[in-house]
Amino acid sequence: MTTLRTPGPTLGVVGGGQLGRMLAEAASPLGVEVVVLDPTPDCPAAPVARDQIVADFDDEAGIRELAARADVLTFEIELADQDVLERVSEDSGTPVHPKPSTLRTIHDKLVQKRELEDAGVPVPPFREVEDADDIRDAIDDYGAPVMLKARTGGYDGRGNVPVESKADADEALESVAGPAMVESFVDFEREVSVIAVKGDDEVATFPLGENVHVDEILRETIVPARSSEAAAERAYDVARDVLEVMDGRGVYGIELFETPDGEILLNEIAPRPHNSGHWTIEGAQSSQFEQHTRAVLGWPLGSTELRSPTVLTNLLGDVDEEQRAELGDIDRLLETPGANLHWYGKRQVRPLRKMGHVTVSAEDEDADVEALLETARELEDAVTFRN
Repeated sequence: MTTLRTPGPTLGVVGGGQLGRMLAEAASPLGVEVVVLDPTPDCPAAPVARDQIVADFDDEAGIRELAARADVLTFEIELADQDVLERVSEDSGTPVHPKPSTLRTIHDKLVQKRELEDAGVPVPPFREVEDADDIRDAIDDYGAPVMLKARTGGYDGRGNVPVESKADADEALESVAGPAMVESFVDFEREVSVIAVKGDDEVATFPLGENVHVDEILRETIVPARSSEAAAERAYDVARDVLEVMDGRGVYGIELFETPDGEILLNEIAPRPHNSGHWTIEGAQSSQFEQHTRAVLGWPLGSTELRSPTVLTNLLGDVDEEQRAELGDIDRLLETPGANLHWYGKRQVRPLRKMGHVTVSAEDEDADVEALLETARELEDAVTFRN
């Protein structure tokens, strides 16, 4: 039986960005305190977390301090050092969820793809890249274009480079500047994602989301996805197969390609709450952040059912160079029924930096998602960071 006292359990989070901020917001009503570790003083999560330890994501002394103050450790960024987390957990007895072994698998995209392929999860054709000739060979085998990916460190489109021809191979590999892999380019009907939760002997999935990317950066998520029922069920099946490979409790953002014939291929996995799951705060019975808190603590999971159709749009920096973050013209957004603003508290805005997001939720389950999407786009277009 789960028992709650005051003070409640403490969740130690490596990373204090917007995910850590929303995690602390969701944990508080449950009586769970959050301490974050982040190298940026007064990080986005700091105003809502119990405390912040200012240290790098791989700072062993800082992570040991975090473990000493927490009942369980988790992470909101893949830059957390899996070896340090493993050592600290073994020495302190403070569990880490998801497990450091999962972070080790996710950390290297080539290792990730190999393990998932070995487990029978459908993935696009891929191969390791040691030199530009490997890219040219892939173009011979897969056709052009191909997608070159940095094996480590890439996010929000960084480290993903489309290679249109053999002549571009050398320049593309130089731009990645490190170990790389290459995948065939998937001719997809749409990009979708399943936010899945691995609890203590239970698994839950949120409704399928449809994602719109521009320049490899997520711009919009539409729920429910405009997929067939059969394609959606296939996506849930793939997501559950992915969870079989992952070790440890928590939320997993599972990005997928839906092909024109309704097949589902795995794109990438995030072993943490994911941008394409932010819609759950307003659109689902319980958010991905509440579910992550419950899961890593070993508590029963909440309902993942849809409250009503919901569209998310990210608020990205629309500036040409870094400047102080000031979002103007927000009145219409605040006045629109069903619209919700989430501000991440970042002090500086940079080109295409994620500064916040907006969700627009319908009043009933039969609402037209196209109309919601149009409203969300209009609200996003009406605000600006430009002075």
